[in-house]
Amino acid sequence: MPDEIPTAVDLFSGCGGLTQGLRDAGFNVVAAVDNDPLSVATYRRNHPDVHVWEKDIQELTVATVKRRLGLRKGELDLLAGCPPCQAFSAMRRLNGRRRVRDKAGKDLVFEFIRFAEGLLPKTVMMENVPWLAKDDRMRKFRKRMQELGYVGQDVVLNAADFGVPQRRRRMVYVGSRIGPVAFADPVPEDERSTVRETIHHLPVPGESGDELHDIPERHGAEVLERIRRIPKDGGSRSALGKDEQLPCHDRSDGFKDVYGRMAWDDVAPTITGGCVNPSKGRFLHPEEHRAITLREAALLQGFPATYEFSLDRGKCAAAQMIGNAFPPAFARAQAACIVERLEKHSEEA
Repeated sequence: MPDEIPTAVDLFSGCGGLTQGLRDAGFNVVAAVDNDPLSVATYRRNHPDVHVWEKDIQELTVATVKRRLGLRKGELDLLAGCPPCQAFSAMRRLNGRRRVRDKAGKDLVFEFIRFAEGLLPKTVMMENVPWLAKDDRMRKFRKRMQELGYVGQDVVLNAADFGVPQRRRRMVYVGSRIGPVAFADPVPEDERSTVRETIHHLPVPGESGDELHDIPERHGAEVLERIRRIPKDGGSRSALGKDEQLPCHDRSDGFKDVYGRMAWDDVAPTITGGCVNPSKGRFLHPEEHRAITLREAALLQGFPATYEFSLDRGKCAAAQMIGNAFPPAFARAQAACIVERLEKHSEEA
């Protein structure tokens, strides 16, 4: 075992899902960077001992980071981050039918490289949407990391295979200057965490004393009637009949899960920023006639039950933070493999 807890810096930290996973794996997260005030406020509530730069990462110099943290080049154990992925998402690309260009997204991917060049950490981990793996930007990223001395690999993984009760395919790149890092072994499919195991125990919303669970829904009579008619435990809006399908939903397979219910004994669908809105996906409770609550969404994303989220900008903004996060259990599984490599390197030194 190393004499000191391995250190990590979290770039594009958001509300702290990656940091939570890193800490659960055994890292001391010493700093984070994000420019969204609501996400930073949430991050600080849950990780008060981590220094956070609330600013555009493009305006933060590597020299500032090294000076504030007392780091010399090559000392940091792990540089990790999730550059905003909207530029690569399937929805932004209209399910692959049209390319969407996003200069900001492009620049932020290369900001990760800038910090890797300046800090030269022992290991790096970057997460993003699967589309990035096929993009020319990733080819340039791999090439530059190799030039910096990293043995690296990126794979597309499903969060459900690593303790997260939802389907969520993400690309994860792991690189190391101290020897190859293995990826975590997936859990058997029949041992995946389910919706039932994750949220069945929660009290009825409105009576829990948890503000994330008690925010009321406001739907009109027509929407409520539609929800009541969706079969319980995995039912779909197709049960309503073709005549009651909205034209926008009938035209596109991309909206096939709208007004669908989650199934108790399966994993949830991908938790997105629209996760508390039944018109955005399969986000209806398996039995109750409502969408899942913010607390249920956070638990299905893998956050601890005590994790706090700022409601200063309302329910939808909080849902966006939750949906954008790197699921902590997913991060922990991959980060634990990096810890093993760091420990072996320390023993060999």
